[in-house]
Amino acid sequence: MNHTDNPIISDIQTIEGGRTMKFYEINDPYYALIKAEDKAEAEKIFNETVADTDEYENFQEEEINVVSRDYALIEFTKAGDGEGNLESTKFIMETFNKPESETLIMDGSLL
Repeated sequence: MNHTDNPIISDIQTIEGGRTMKFYEINDPYYALIKAEDKAEAEKIFNETVADTDEYENFQEEEINVVSRDYALIEFTKAGDGEGNLESTKFIMETFNKPESETLIMDGSLL
């Protein structure tokens, strides 16, 4: 196995099942890290799961940013379970590599 085959080191954003996913970070009005196929899907997920409203339909370019797979993995790992405990490596890799769009991290004040 060379280093590009390692899912932790690689910048390739192809998830199990062959779907190409990207990672989007939103800082305002609430923080979220979202895994989605494209920006439109990330915005939809944000509205449904984080903001719980449709009022954020037109994000400005600086409000939603694509981040690297490695950055997203580090942030997801650091987030833990919300109670100060780190998640298991198995849970992190299964969730992170699942071929589904989802919110990985959301603003703790919304929980």
